[in-house]
Amino acid sequence: MIYHTDITHQDLKLQIQNQAILYGGNTKLKIYGLLTCASGKRMKREHRVFFATESEALDLGYRPCGHCMHHAYKNWKHVEHAIR
Repeated sequence: MIYHTDITHQDLKLQIQNQAILYGGNTKLKIYGLLTCASGKRMKREHRVFFATESEALDLGYRPCGHCMHHAYKNWKHVEHAIR
């Protein structure tokens, strides 16, 4: 996980181009999603983090975004309710 405040704009752009970063997340809400998500683009920089893989985000306790990752969110929600 990379905090947005810990990476320069140029390094971030390079890692996205090299596909080392594929997902963005919100530390306050514990949600991750695609870098193109409109909801993710509105979050504050101090709450934004980046992930290389979905499994990295899930392992750290983040849930899929209901907007840009609708199917993954539905699966996550179904599993969460089954556990409870």
